[in-house]
Amino acid sequence: MIKMAFERLKKKITKENLWLYILTLLKNGPVYGYELKDKIKEKFGFEPAKITTYVVLYKLEKEGLVKSIKNTEKSSRKYYYITEKGSKTLEEGLKFLKKMINSLE
Repeated sequence: MIKMAFERLKKKITKENLWLYILTLLKNGPVYGYELKDKIKEKFGFEPAKITTYVVLYKLEKEGLVKSIKNTEKSSRKYYYITEKGSKTLEEGLKFLKKMINSLE
């Protein structure tokens, strides 16, 4: 029973809040979509589905939290970068999580 509850918690905090991880990575500079999945696995220790990563990216772009630029000189890759609104939203999300963790301790 404990393991099931823990697995649900991990899923909720990781895959269901993928936007937090994506914005955190984009703070360090532009990244192309396909690369994000590997960077998430490397930095945060879980591997989201590639399609899920793109769905979240499109939602973030629609909300104005990220922008994309297509690099036509070198390749047709679309690079994503965080916007000012995205940085502020990430800050608020992290503040909320820290507050929740502090209240649970």
